[in-house]
Amino acid sequence: MCGIVAYAGGRQAVPILLEGLKRLEYRGYDSAGVAVVSEGRIGLSRSVGKLANLDALLAGAPLLGHLGLGHTRWATHGGPSEANAHPHLDCAGEVAVIHNGIIENHGELKDALTAVGHAFRSGTDTEVVSHLIEEELKRVEPSTAEAELVAAVRAALKRVRGAYALAVIWTRAPGTIVAAKHDSPLVVGLGDGENFIASDVPALLKHTRSVVYLEDGELAILTGRGCEFLDRHGRPSNKIPTVIEWDDSAAEKSGYRHFMLKEIHEQPRAVEATLRGRLLPLNRGVLERETGMSGEYLRSLTGVHFVACGTSWHAATVGKYLIERHAGIPAQVETASEFRYRKPVLKPGTLVVALSQSGETADTLAAVRMAKSQDLKALAISNTVGSAISRASDFNLPTRCGPECGVASTKAFTGQLAALSVLALHLAAARGAAPESESLEWAAQLLTLPDLLRRALELDGQVREIAKEFMASEHFLFIGRGVNYPTALEGALKLKEISYIHAEGFAAGEMKHGPLALIDAAMPVLAIATQADTLEKTLSNIEEARARGARVIALVTRGERRLDGKAEHVLELPACGEFLSPAVAAVPLQLLAYHIADLRGCDVDQPRNLAKSVTVE
Repeated sequence: MCGIVAYAGGRQAVPILLEGLKRLEYRGYDSAGVAVVSEGRIGLSRSVGKLANLDALLAGAPLLGHLGLGHTRWATHGGPSEANAHPHLDCAGEVAVIHNGIIENHGELKDALTAVGHAFRSGTDTEVVSHLIEEELKRVEPSTAEAELVAAVRAALKRVRGAYALAVIWTRAPGTIVAAKHDSPLVVGLGDGENFIASDVPALLKHTRSVVYLEDGELAILTGRGCEFLDRHGRPSNKIPTVIEWDDSAAEKSGYRHFMLKEIHEQPRAVEATLRGRLLPLNRGVLERETGMSGEYLRSLTGVHFVACGTSWHAATVGKYLIERHAGIPAQVETASEFRYRKPVLKPGTLVVALSQSGETADTLAAVRMAKSQDLKALAISNTVGSAISRASDFNLPTRCGPECGVASTKAFTGQLAALSVLALHLAAARGAAPESESLEWAAQLLTLPDLLRRALELDGQVREIAKEFMASEHFLFIGRGVNYPTALEGALKLKEISYIHAEGFAAGEMKHGPLALIDAAMPVLAIATQADTLEKTLSNIEEARARGARVIALVTRGERRLDGKAEHVLELPACGEFLSPAVAAVPLQLLAYHIADLRGCDVDQPRNLAKSVTVE
């Protein structure tokens, strides 16, 4: 999950590296560092904690040079410390490496390198790479310094097992960066007289929107003059750049206090963009144009199997309800980390749908590859065009949410719900699972979703007042039924990950099977009780909680009066169809988590122990 950035060109490297790292700090913030080649040596600066600490360190002791590496760390092997911060050097201080991923055989490599005289300074897995390259540089055939570095990197990586996205510099090739990847994301940015490397696109947007995504096993060789690419066999490879549609301002806070708050308020626009051009006409090639899935293929499906993690898993669970209700075929949803480590039995004709905001989630990517190994087709629903999951899948239905920088996902959730609605709608139409009039009515409802989200955002002030009352709570329960059971799970996840309050989500009907034992007079219960076929049942479940002293906060459809005087707080949401309600209900849940965390003084955008893109197991 670490963030890496590198620069080769005519400008001073450090300001560009620091700026890129600020855009990537959501990927890790345990420590940070930069390395710059200047006058035949590597200048190194590293610090523990947030990037601001490194910034202050460099302000007092600047590093000058036109080629360099930067890194912000999410700790895996070795705790946060200056010694464990990247970049890592070889024994001679001539090779510097930054790395995202996990070197699984680092122990045996370290033992072998120590046996031939290498001295290690850190507890990380990454440091073995710098020493491996140092050792291989002793063996490569004499040539140009650049060719020697490329040969040494390729030889070193043949000895490595695990996931990596890395960049390497060497004092004897002072104008060259060599980068490589396997199972971790790496993007090359193409500029005019300068070139860049980053873990993710936001780090590049100020300088270029022309990027190349590296595939597993490929190498990139960067100088200020240009870029060369080698395939996994070391042969030259022609890569076609992708033009990123986002502009630089999309990765800024734009006057909001936090990225998360900005992204909550961007949801109407994100959903509008995700739906645009995808709803009508029904069953006339719209989905084939957007995804590559033909009507004939949709009619041949025997089922849908969703794989996802975290917030995306909650969206996928809503997707299961949508597919079964509207398309009338079986749907299953599974956490990708479990899917990949069992032997799933999937029927021929099953479509595997992978959801991931970043498109780089390691477990979800592995699940897609496992499905394809069984000759199944995969559809990617991702917010990042050109991501690893998108490239590994047969079909793509990207969300169009723009960059999401807050670690707690918000607009990606509602964007995924919009994309899943598009999928379910066209799948139902292609299969004739619903009358055309019903499908057209649902399409018309979907077109109102952006406005429904705008109206839900008007609850912000009321939600903040509720947050003040409950900010000191130690525990929280969220309950919902049917399509809003996963919404309850998502609300609990948002609260726990940014406020550190213990929160759990439950299917409301399951409360009597154990969770009621948790309820006392200090326990807040947030109940999603919007208009639905199961509303009467949900109201009964709320009464069960109230009878045991719960403090109830209820989300209801505007005009609903049955909880007046029974819930301590009632938040009225605009009326909408049941299958739109998860997106609409998510908004006040996100705002509640945000305001509670902010009032408690938590770091909303960078919660402890977490990072945005989970690119390691």
